[in-house]
Amino acid sequence: MLTKINALNPENCKSKYLFFSYKKVKKVNPNPIKPQNLPEALIWYYILFTYLIYLLGAQFLIAPILASFLAFCTFKKWCQQNENTPLEERVEISTIVWIWLIAVFIIEVALIVGQSNFDLGMGQILKSSLNWYRTWMLLVLFLIAGHLNIRPQLVYRSICILGFQTLIIVFVANIANLLHLPDFYYLSPLKIFGGVRTSYEVYLFYIFDDGERRMQLFAPWPPALGMIGNLYFFIALQENNKKWRLAGMAGSIAMIVVSVSRAGFLCLPLVLGVRWLLTNFLRPWVQLATGCVSTVATIAAPTLINLITTFKEDLSKARAGSSKVRETLQRMAIELWWNEAPIWGHGRLEESGPALVGKMPIGSHHTWFGILYAHGLVGCIALVLALISSFVYLLIQVRNHHLAMLGLSILITMIFFSFGENIDGFTYVYWPALLILGMAYGKSS
Repeated sequence: MLTKINALNPENCKSKYLFFSYKKVKKVNPNPIKPQNLPEALIWYYILFTYLIYLLGAQFLIAPILASFLAFCTFKKWCQQNENTPLEERVEISTIVWIWLIAVFIIEVALIVGQSNFDLGMGQILKSSLNWYRTWMLLVLFLIAGHLNIRPQLVYRSICILGFQTLIIVFVANIANLLHLPDFYYLSPLKIFGGVRTSYEVYLFYIFDDGERRMQLFAPWPPALGMIGNLYFFIALQENNKKWRLAGMAGSIAMIVVSVSRAGFLCLPLVLGVRWLLTNFLRPWVQLATGCVSTVATIAAPTLINLITTFKEDLSKARAGSSKVRETLQRMAIELWWNEAPIWGHGRLEESGPALVGKMPIGSHHTWFGILYAHGLVGCIALVLALISSFVYLLIQVRNHHLAMLGLSILITMIFFSFGENIDGFTYVYWPALLILGMAYGKSS
C-alpha cells in the first residue's frame, strides 16, 4: 500500500502522463476577446478611447479616416482574392451593400445637380461633396468594412466597456451637478478642418436645453445620444459575459435616460415588440392573436384614435418649445422643397436657419424632410429603396443567421429615429452599429 501511495506522489512519479493527471488544467479560450489583426485593433481601441477622442473634438475627423482605411482593406482583399484563397479569408460584398452604394452616389448626383441649378459655384459643390463623404458615404463605408474578417464579439465587448465608462461619467456628472460645479464646455481647435460647429463642441457634463438639464456625452446633441443608447443596448445584449452584458445594457439605458429624449424612451420597447412580432408572425397562435387584436382595434377605432391623439399631444407638451420648432422646420422644408426644387432639391442644408426656429437649419431634425429639401425626390427615392431592400433582406435571413436579428434591430431603430433626426448627420458617432449592420449583410450572404 505504501508503495502505491508513493508511486502516486507526483514528486516520485517518473511517468509524465501520471504526473500531468495531478496538474490543474486551465481552460484556454481559443478566441480571446482581444484584437487579432489590424482592423480589429483599430476598432477596439477607437471604441475604448471614445471619450478621449471626444474630448479632443476629433471624432468628426478620425471616424472618416478609419472608415476609409477599413473600406480600402475590404476592397483590396476583394480584388486580390482568387480560387486559391481560403474560404475563411474570402470577402464577398453583399448585394444590399451595392444597393446602398448606388443609392448614396445618386444622392451625390442630386447634390451636384441641385447646387448647379442654384448657381452655387464649384467651390460650394466641392465643400458640400466633402460633407457628403463625411455623412452619407461614411454610412456605406462602415457597411463595407463589416465584410472584413472582424469578429462581432469584439464589438460587443468594446461597446459594453464603453457602457461601463458611461456609468462612471454619468455618476461623476451628477456629483458635479450636486456640488454646483461649472459645466465643462469648449470648442475644439480642430474646427479649422471644417464641418458643422456642433461636431467639435465638447460638453462632458450637463447642458441646459429648453429649460431642463440634459447630457449628450460623446454625441453632438442629446437626442442623438438617445438613438445611440438604443443602438448600443441591442449590441450589448449579444455579449456572452454576464457581467459585461449587464454593464453594457445599464450604460446604454443611462445614455437614454440622461439624454431626456422622448424618442429614445419610446424606441426601445417599440423595437423590441416590433422585432418579436416580425420574427414570430408565421406561428399560428401569433397570427390568431394578431387577427383578434385587429378585430378589436377596428371596433374600438374611434377610442384608440382619441387615445393616440391625446398621447401625442401630451408628448408634445412635455417639451412644447422643441415640438413647435420641429413642426415649423418641417413645414418650411416641405414648402420650400415643393415650390423651389421638387426633383433635385437645393443641394445642401444651410448652416443656420431663420431666427423663427432658433437659427436651426431648414431640413434638420428629420431625415425625410431633410433629404427632400436637400436632394429632392431623386435622393428620397434612392434612400427609400435602400432601406426597403435592407429590411426585406434581413427579415428573410433572420431565421438563418443570428446577426440578422441584431441587424434588423439596428435598422428598425435607425428608421424610427429618421422621423426625428438626420441619421446621416452623426454617422461618425454611431458607426459601430453600422459596422455590425455590415456584418449582418455580409455573414448572412
